[in-house]
Amino acid sequence: MIELIVVDIDGTLTNGQIIYSSNNQDLSYESKAFDVKDGLALASWTKKFNKPLAVITGRSSQIVQKRMEELGARYIYQGIDNKDEIIEHILNQENITWENVATIGDDLNDYKMLQKAKISFAPLDCSDDIKDIVNIIAPYKGGNGAVRYMINYILKRYYNKELKDLWV
Repeated sequence: MIELIVVDIDGTLTNGQIIYSSNNQDLSYESKAFDVKDGLALASWTKKFNKPLAVITGRSSQIVQKRMEELGARYIYQGIDNKDEIIEHILNQENITWENVATIGDDLNDYKMLQKAKISFAPLDCSDDIKDIVNIIAPYKGGNGAVRYMINYILKRYYNKELKDLWV
């Protein structure tokens, strides 16, 4: 049974673009866009279905922290190079194994966690190296419904439910 979902941010929950704007040569203004439909699916997993969500990303951003807190992520790790080591720590805290984990990622820094998970997903526009190792490639690009697709799939396959069952 899937008990933990682990998501990457850039290229998975966003379209992968990192937009900076400047103010007098200060590049401190960063922008990210999150799909509200992905967000509803994640909030459903965490708040309606009461399951843990881990967000592990290689970059650090206050925007990510705020959005993931809004969605009820239990674990938020930023600036991480070795994501599978962080997941090992979470598995110990949750008292579960890799057999209970679903992951989604789009590029080489997600490779190990995607390989180790019970079921792994990638957005349609993931790197070719990732396409070769994941179980399922979502029919949607990163930041455009790939995460919602994953959660719908997990709810149907492992829980005989649909996302709408959690709301209607």
